[in-house]
Amino acid sequence: MQTFFQQVINGLSLGSIYALLALGYTMVYGIIKLINFAHGDIYMLGAFWGYYSINTWHFSFIEALLSSMIVGAISGVVIEYFAYRPLRHAPRITALITAIGVSFLLENGMSYFFTSDTRDFPQIITQHNYNIGGVLISNIQILILVTACVLMILLQLIIKRTKMGKAMRAVSVDSDAAEMVGININRTISFTFALGSSLAGAAGVLIGLYYNSIDPLMGMTPGIKAFVAAVLGGIGSVPGASVGGFLIGILETLFQSIGLSAYKDAVVYGVLIIILLVLPAGIFGKNMKEKV
Repeated sequence: MQTFFQQVINGLSLGSIYALLALGYTMVYGIIKLINFAHGDIYMLGAFWGYYSINTWHFSFIEALLSSMIVGAISGVVIEYFAYRPLRHAPRITALITAIGVSFLLENGMSYFFTSDTRDFPQIITQHNYNIGGVLISNIQILILVTACVLMILLQLIIKRTKMGKAMRAVSVDSDAAEMVGININRTISFTFALGSSLAGAAGVLIGLYYNSIDPLMGMTPGIKAFVAAVLGGIGSVPGASVGGFLIGILETLFQSIGLSAYKDAVVYGVLIIILLVLPAGIFGKNMKEKV
């Protein structure tokens, strides 16, 4: 039983990072129906910014985290402005292929300018382990979990309590009607990208702190797993993305604990296939019929 609870703790730590990433996927999909495959690479940019800001400018953890969120937000807005906005009225497949192209551009661009070598992320916080009833939990895991939960609560407050949050909800329901009542569509979409990308930037710093390793291709697999988490929770649903992230994290660590670490990725993708077959709208999603 101790092993089970240990893996749950490990899974919650990893799942909180997937949840932060999944929120970006689900918000962008909710507002413009685009699966932004470049989102995982913004997470990579956040990790690299954290690496250089701590090593070069000796930022503290909080400074590195906040500045990575700003870099992530700016990256998301720039990508939306130059890559996705001109294609807003194009067929969805065009925007989807563009998203994949942007993803490869960021990965290869970073490999070209900074080499594809794996780097050791600076361990700015000394790790301490606490034994609670035979279950070990480190201060790094607590920090990751608390930081992710705080960011998710702030996101909920922004969406539910602010004027821009109301605009986001209105655009996600009917962008034409929202524009007719005076909502600036471009500004709202840019804000959504900034918000989702800032969470990806924060996740990049947290994963660097957790695994102590970053490289230009680090966003590919976690990005796809976060997408699976968003689908599991119900893509377009903010609470669903959070729950999906935690579930995927726990599932992955449980399979690792029984000696199937080589198949952990296959399990996650298997979950995606099962969801699409059995529960296509996800846990919190709504079945919506689309006009063709």
